[in-house]
Amino acid sequence: MKVLVTGANGYIGRHVCLQLLDKGHDVIACDLHLDGSIDPRIKHVEQNLFVVTPDIYERLGSPDACVHMAWRDGFVHNSQNHLGDLSSHYKFLTALVDTGLKQLVVMGTMHEVGYYEGSISENTPCNPLSMYGIAKDALRRALLIYCKDKCVLQWLRGFYILGDDGRNHSIFTKILQAASEGKKKFPFTSGQTKYDFITVEELAFQIAAVVSQTEITGIINVCSGKPVTLAERVEQYIKENNLDIQLDYGAYPDRPYDSPIVYGDTTKIRQILGKDAI
Repeated sequence: MKVLVTGANGYIGRHVCLQLLDKGHDVIACDLHLDGSIDPRIKHVEQNLFVVTPDIYERLGSPDACVHMAWRDGFVHNSQNHLGDLSSHYKFLTALVDTGLKQLVVMGTMHEVGYYEGSISENTPCNPLSMYGIAKDALRRALLIYCKDKCVLQWLRGFYILGDDGRNHSIFTKILQAASEGKKKFPFTSGQTKYDFITVEELAFQIAAVVSQTEITGIINVCSGKPVTLAERVEQYIKENNLDIQLDYGAYPDRPYDSPIVYGDTTKIRQILGKDAI
């Protein structure tokens, strides 16, 4: 199958491309700029997706499926670009659907849900609390309506991602940077909030598995389904990477808008991967 990956030069996108290759797909990598680190087996297309022309589908290789990872300021949750770009994402994706695309896979986020305690499923009510969450939530709602009876839509809901941390902007990246600068302590919260962590490699593996089938559709959590305290996961990360740095617990207060425990329901992704895969 021919698969277009937008945002292919991004943190998650480059891993998704490799996993799709491993599954035997022909991969078309699309981004504003593509560097030499993209696998040479992949077709490269540099394209501004917000400039939609009548032949956009053909210019992007007439793919069977599109994995839409492209998104500006994903780590800046209240950037004005989230809502500013929203209509452009919608116009681009609906243009692909109108001109031949049969399967659309879009990267969403747990931030569509907002504050919630417990397991998030596809039926969990959404009340996003950031511009990022609001924009993703709106795009999902619009595409669910637009794609009905036109193409397969699979909306991927991501959680907390780590790995390949030189390209990430997470707390793990900040700890790695602090340790490389010779700092011995890292200011931290109580660390008792529980999150659903997944490595970027496992996330990409799950995404490629979703793309490779069309029986299970709609909102699909791509996650571990296992809540772990932030303190436990960060301490594990420090040990795994042999970092000479300690967490300074209580240096920062816990954020009042963070849920004490949130994680993804893995029912759908287990069905896709096989019940023993997670």
